[in-house]
Amino acid sequence: MPSATSPWRSLFARRTYLAGAFWAAGLIVSRLAGAPDHAGWLAIRIDPAGLLYTAAAITGGANFFGAGLRAVRSLRLDMNFLMSAALLAALLIGEAFEAATLAFLFSLAELLERYSVDRGRRSLAHLLELAPETAERVASDGSLATVPAAELRIHDIVRIRPGDRIPVDGQVVSGVSAVNEATITGEALPQGKAAGDAVFGGTLNTDGTLDVTVTADAAHSTLARIVELVRQSESRRAPVELFVKQFARVYTPVVTVLAVLVIAAPPLFGFGSGLDWFVRGITLLVIACPCALVIATPVTVVSALTSAARHGVLIKGGEHLETLGAIRALAVDKTGTLTTGRLEVTAFETDARDAERLLRAIITLESRSEHPVGEAFSRWGQTYGMTPAGEVQCFISVPGQGVRGVAHGLELTVGTERLVGRSLAARWNEGEPGSTVVYADAGEAGSGKITLRDQLRPEAAATIARLHQLGVRPIVLLTGDTAAAAHPVAQLTGVDDARCRLLPSDKIDAVRELRMRYGTTGMAGDGVNDAPALAEASVGIAMGAAGSPATIETADVALMADELTKLPYAVHLARRARRIIRFNIAFALGAKLVLAVGAVMGVVSLAVAVLVGDMGGSLAVTLNALRLARIRDDH
Repeated sequence: MPSATSPWRSLFARRTYLAGAFWAAGLIVSRLAGAPDHAGWLAIRIDPAGLLYTAAAITGGANFFGAGLRAVRSLRLDMNFLMSAALLAALLIGEAFEAATLAFLFSLAELLERYSVDRGRRSLAHLLELAPETAERVASDGSLATVPAAELRIHDIVRIRPGDRIPVDGQVVSGVSAVNEATITGEALPQGKAAGDAVFGGTLNTDGTLDVTVTADAAHSTLARIVELVRQSESRRAPVELFVKQFARVYTPVVTVLAVLVIAAPPLFGFGSGLDWFVRGITLLVIACPCALVIATPVTVVSALTSAARHGVLIKGGEHLETLGAIRALAVDKTGTLTTGRLEVTAFETDARDAERLLRAIITLESRSEHPVGEAFSRWGQTYGMTPAGEVQCFISVPGQGVRGVAHGLELTVGTERLVGRSLAARWNEGEPGSTVVYADAGEAGSGKITLRDQLRPEAAATIARLHQLGVRPIVLLTGDTAAAAHPVAQLTGVDDARCRLLPSDKIDAVRELRMRYGTTGMAGDGVNDAPALAEASVGIAMGAAGSPATIETADVALMADELTKLPYAVHLARRARRIIRFNIAFALGAKLVLAVGAVMGVVSLAVAVLVGDMGGSLAVTLNALRLARIRDDH
């Protein structure tokens, strides 16, 4: 059932229903009684059918008479003026049936347009309803109390049971479960959650019980920000939409003058009767109404923005949608975009007699480090059941080089060749291109070499190939890493070029060069480290923006999930939207041109003009735009 704010329950809708009822009743009575449709100049038929038609014309006309009058006062003639003039003229010449048909069908077309736009907005706003109204808050003594979700404050702890929706954004403090985050990221597969992981309001807890500390209240949750930003985005007009509106401001008074000339000029020179040319001129006014032309862009933009948001892609307005659909070149960051951004241990070699003891000592010592290498050792150790254990003595961290300390009775140094010395590093073969090598020195107890690599995203190569299919070329890798780290990634993913050892200012220069050479250029990165380059690009695309308020607010396009496959989906959607917008505009103008010629020749009636030229055109462009909702993320 529609909500109380639905277009179907508005005053505009009630007038349309009443006009339709009067029009249908008049049609039935007229056919049963065989009454004539025409009453003559300045005459209102007083038979039942004529009165019903007049009531339909007045009731439906009330929807646009006021706006038409304001258009005249402001000297900005628009579609409301055209329809008001045509309706009053039809009543003036006694064409009550045509007046009723015009009033009802135009109101119905306008109502369908309002519904199509509101449908997209409501489909996104319904996401907010997924967040539960109440939550179980855990008190300091461990007791539970059910409270409204709106009363939750930062640092409160809430308990989420299996099958419950998470009320607000938070961080897991205890428990293990899987959470379906499709409402935020568009990813249908549940994501594993444990202590320290972030969760989002409106997502569904599927398995275990979680205790979550609140990090944002309900009004500032990720879900609420997404909905609000899409609402704001609808007011940011695409360039083609601004052009159409400016065109319509000139187009409407021009066709009004043409209609007046059609009415006045032929009879003045003795070509036919005044009434015949008057009807043709009024028909031309109806045909010229730019309804379908004006709604061709906004209804498509709204449909595209809401469809993208449901699939985890936040596009910040019609101008960015159009730019995204026009990109020819693309710059991409390496770390966190084409790669996972996390170092993983890929090999461990040692000459120690007790390899397990040395490995445990390395893991325990590195657990004290905050460097990504230390995190990689901890994750690697967990896969073999080797968690950090025991005390670390004399711990020293050497920035940019490694760590030293005593663990498991071993005096140990773990770090770069510079820290352990060239003589020890020379015992081992060089690492594979693109890898990071760390050496371990435990003195007489032995030494070792650990190879780490920032793993390539499994979907990276397929994503680049899909972008190439969409005509995005060249795709250029921009990174601050060395050539040894960048070129293997470039080769495996299929990017067209790789530029290495770039500072943030160098990335800006590279993006600027691509724009000058290829035109519209996109930049995809993590949204934080690559912020300057994202701003320089024609459209900046941020990866994995969920949970990052700054990234969501600043990016032109934000891929909420940390999934590269969302990028070709977004480009494909934007390109389809651009094609639909241009087709709709061409269709609206072409149909009006054909009908206008027919009206001047006297072969297109007033009823046909409103049914085909106005309502038909509006309905056609609306249904065409709604096709965007069927585009899926096919990864």
